[in-house]
Amino acid sequence: MNFTMKNISIVLLISFSLFSACKNPDDKTENKILEYFSNPILEDGPDPFVYLHSDNYYYIMVTRGDLLQLWKSKSFTDLDSAETKVIWVPPDSGSNSCCIWAPEIHYFDNTWYIYYSATDKSKPFDMYRRIHVLKNSANNPFENTWVDIGQVHTKYPGIDGTVFEYNGVRYFAYSPYIGNKSGISIAIMSSPTTLENEVNIGLPIYDWEKTPPRAIMEGPQFLLGPKDLIFIVYSAGACWDDNYGLGLFSAKTNSDLMDPKSWTRSDHQVFEQCPDSNVYGPGHNCFTKSPDGKEDWIIYHAKRYSSNECAGRSMRAQIFTWDNNGFPLFGKPLSLLYPHKKPSGIIH
Repeated sequence: MNFTMKNISIVLLISFSLFSACKNPDDKTENKILEYFSNPILEDGPDPFVYLHSDNYYYIMVTRGDLLQLWKSKSFTDLDSAETKVIWVPPDSGSNSCCIWAPEIHYFDNTWYIYYSATDKSKPFDMYRRIHVLKNSANNPFENTWVDIGQVHTKYPGIDGTVFEYNGVRYFAYSPYIGNKSGISIAIMSSPTTLENEVNIGLPIYDWEKTPPRAIMEGPQFLLGPKDLIFIVYSAGACWDDNYGLGLFSAKTNSDLMDPKSWTRSDHQVFEQCPDSNVYGPGHNCFTKSPDGKEDWIIYHAKRYSSNECAGRSMRAQIFTWDNNGFPLFGKPLSLLYPHKKPSGIIH
């Protein structure tokens, strides 16, 4: 059975047990017409990032490797009809001329910024990978020219920079290369490219965080819980590993987020492969809200086949909930055959 990504209505008349042995046990079949979408959102969609702006549009980016492409849509589950544009191509030489990975678009101080990982094509090695920044002062990020404002001044080489503001403080997190390991570090931002008090909050210690030849924690994403907890969700392993999945740090919202002792790490993956559903290597995620703000969604990439390659990562989305203690419940990554109800509050 093949579901498209178009805005279509289908009658849900079949048992969800046909889709996956890893389905959530409380899934219920509704014998009524509802609007659904099916994954993948983008067939070629590694490292997806979704930003909901105050104009009620979602701005979406994925890794393209040799350019930066931006989508704009009222719905993050339907990019077929979205406005899209290649907004930047790398220079022929220099520190950001190669390996353009994991772009994220953010808006703060009345300015658009894109943070992305890159290296020099003449030396495309981990020790030279850095996080770079583009700037655009237009109200619409599809207009004007994106200006290169250089690298983020991190303590180590690294990738996967992200920005988060909490209680009036702007934080930056990334995945630094420290020896033969990649961990998670956090800092306070004093400018779009300048950091203060950078600290490492974790290096790989669990088997599922270690994929030879490098032990990897990457793709940090901040998530504010509904109670008194704040989270950093990260990807562990390597993109070519079927066991690539998500780990989680938690801290009290009233704690010092710059103190590594404030963070507690889960000893198990909180989102992992589901071979029964043909989902492998789910990770490098982000989070967003439904258009009406009532639902929480996880956006991630995964592969449909078991392989030892990074190729084949598609962009996917599914809703998640929270437990009574305020921790996220991501469930299992669901089959591409699973019909998802569209996010609530979509304006057509």
